[in-house]
Amino acid sequence: MSDTIAAIATGSQVAAIGIVRLSGPESLSLVDALFKPLSGKPMSQSRDRSLVYGNLYDSAGELLDVCLCTISRGPHSYTGEDTAELQCHGSPVVLRAVLDELFKLGARHALPGEFTKRAFLNGRMDLTAAEAVADIIDAESVDYAKNAAGQLTGAIGRRIEGIYSSLTDISSHYHAVLDYPDEDIEDFRLENYREQLGSAVSSLEQLLDSFSRGKLMRSGIPAAIVGLPNAGKSSLLNALLGYDRAIVTDIPGTTRDTIEEKLSLGSLSLKLSDTAGIHDTSDRVEQLGVERSRRAMENSELVIVVLDGNREEEAQEEELLREASAAPHALVVISKSDLELRRKMPKTELPVVTVSSVSGEGLKELESEIKRMFPLPKVPAGEILTNARQAEAVSRALESMKAALEAMSSGCTPDIVLTETEGAMSALGELTGRSVREDITDRIFQRFCVGK
Repeated sequence: MSDTIAAIATGSQVAAIGIVRLSGPESLSLVDALFKPLSGKPMSQSRDRSLVYGNLYDSAGELLDVCLCTISRGPHSYTGEDTAELQCHGSPVVLRAVLDELFKLGARHALPGEFTKRAFLNGRMDLTAAEAVADIIDAESVDYAKNAAGQLTGAIGRRIEGIYSSLTDISSHYHAVLDYPDEDIEDFRLENYREQLGSAVSSLEQLLDSFSRGKLMRSGIPAAIVGLPNAGKSSLLNALLGYDRAIVTDIPGTTRDTIEEKLSLGSLSLKLSDTAGIHDTSDRVEQLGVERSRRAMENSELVIVVLDGNREEEAQEEELLREASAAPHALVVISKSDLELRRKMPKTELPVVTVSSVSGEGLKELESEIKRMFPLPKVPAGEILTNARQAEAVSRALESMKAALEAMSSGCTPDIVLTETEGAMSALGELTGRSVREDITDRIFQRFCVGK
């Protein structure tokens, strides 16, 4: 990391402000070459993290912009290196021109995630915190953003460090007694550490249990709206979204393909699919739509069954309710409550909500019912696992810790128990980046945007 990198850290669209970021040993000399503070004092002589007003020139001495600049010297910076930011007016043309001038002076274009990767490699953050940077950028719900912010401050790292530290104490005590038998060291009694091992197992189990909710926070809850033709599925989708996304007519079979949209429901993010009406048909195109509807039900975390409140029960609805009950979460919506309700309440154990997509009656009750189905884990903000890599490492650590307790209960020798605890320590080291392969590190940072 002996070179200096530069990138536009803001979006590619026209905006009020655009930022060009630098990191590396030549950062301060590069901004001195282009940016001239109105005070007359070179930027490299300014205080860290102070905004300085001045003129920005190209290599020919022509004015590019009037802007602000700030510097942070390593190791007390985001990346742990000397860094600088030029806060310009947000013209993509100006930002690109500034970047080109920096390249002429010897900087190179930063790779995706390279600023944060340098922060990780320089010990400014652990791997869970580094991953949280991308998570908070991608957040589509407030709770997901809050959890990412907690991880960014090291919440998971601190939780794991406590477990890692207790296992280190056990291992170091055992090896000290083994390696220095003549020293006055307290005898190693494995039974004295049973409570610590049990506490580690409980803590890891709680952390791993949060992953099922964390996955949904990260990618959104797959939700399928299903029902017979003309039951009011598309109207419900439009009402939830707040605009006319799907075509609505009184002609059965209007929706023949699956329509997908994302919906923010308070702290939840739903990936809603409005499906074709499920019914028996000889029309090949409609058959394909029905097949996709059934697949959507099978692949959804939430199934919303819409029953037409303006008509009496139909035989196919019983089968539809039975299929929906097999989903992880499901509920029933009786639609068209603004019209004459002709149907009786369905015989089902699923929650039932009566809704009018025209007047909006019942929509808040529907939203409340969905939120009730997906509560947040009772853990502090930042301690919800949100990606498969983290969950897999915690799972391996948990398996090793359970094996250690089982070995202890079976009367195995301390070295066998300690082999399992050291396996758990290795897995936890991969979680935080204490010990992780370079290819895994590269893959993690590839999902970042350039400039972050």
